[in-house]
Amino acid sequence: MYQKILLAYNGSEEGRHALLECSDLSKLTQSEIYLLAVMPMSSLVFIGEGFIPTDVVQVEEQRYRRILDDGLEQLKGRGFKVSGKLIFGEPVDEISNHAKEIGADLIVVGHQHLDSWAARWWRGSVSASLIELAPCSVLVAIHQG
Repeated sequence: MYQKILLAYNGSEEGRHALLECSDLSKLTQSEIYLLAVMPMSSLVFIGEGFIPTDVVQVEEQRYRRILDDGLEQLKGRGFKVSGKLIFGEPVDEISNHAKEIGADLIVVGHQHLDSWAARWWRGSVSASLIELAPCSVLVAIHQG
């Protein structure tokens, strides 16, 4: 069924919920888990006439590395052999590209329903956009916050 599962992990409550669902599914299917954290390019916005100072970018990168390490520790603590990677770019594109690169059979992402139409419009939905680009099946783990 599923041999390789790519979990797009951002450290949020939704992401943690997806991590649990992914580990349950991996246990059932004996599949490999690949954990991916994507540092969005929106983190590298312009200030005035130039980019954000290097030290600010490094702080953001360290934050995303901690998120990735947290997810890896949680899965390893549950007895899973897992690998992880931090990528910079547009989350939907990078998740889809990485899934192709590793030959993933399934992508798992977390999602929380947003209350207002304005919140849905403003924030958009990685999971909805990912379904259109994904090279494989997508499991959207819904978090009821």
